[in-house]
Amino acid sequence: MTAPPSSRKRAHDPAHRPAGETARDQALAYKICLRGDWEAAQAAGAFAGAGIDLADGYIHLSTAEQVGETARLYFHGQQNLALLEVETAALGADLRYEASRGGALFPHLYVPLPVAAVRRVWFLTLDAAGAPSIPEL
Repeated sequence: MTAPPSSRKRAHDPAHRPAGETARDQALAYKICLRGDWEAAQAAGAFAGAGIDLADGYIHLSTAEQVGETARLYFHGQQNLALLEVETAALGADLRYEASRGGALFPHLYVPLPVAAVRRVWFLTLDAAGAPSIPEL
């Protein structure tokens, strides 16, 4: 899910956006983040990204089909997580679908995520194995 350090670019620099597909027929995308980061985003009006997002130069999002595996692989054992449901139409050309894990196309957002684009939020609990429990989407 991460690019080599030499290819990482800042999310806010449009000159460094990689070629990729624009948002397709996916009406919704999902972001898992710390609850505190979501609360800070609400106060600021936008979510600038977590550490991995800032390092990679874009906000990592998932489709409904991908978010469960993303939760298991990258958020196992983490408490105080929020799952954001994002309306992709509000993001325009700054949302790109690009090959990532296993060659699957993942939504990547190259600007801060506006709070107004977040349609729903869940605060996640962990299952008995320590994986975040994703609601039915």
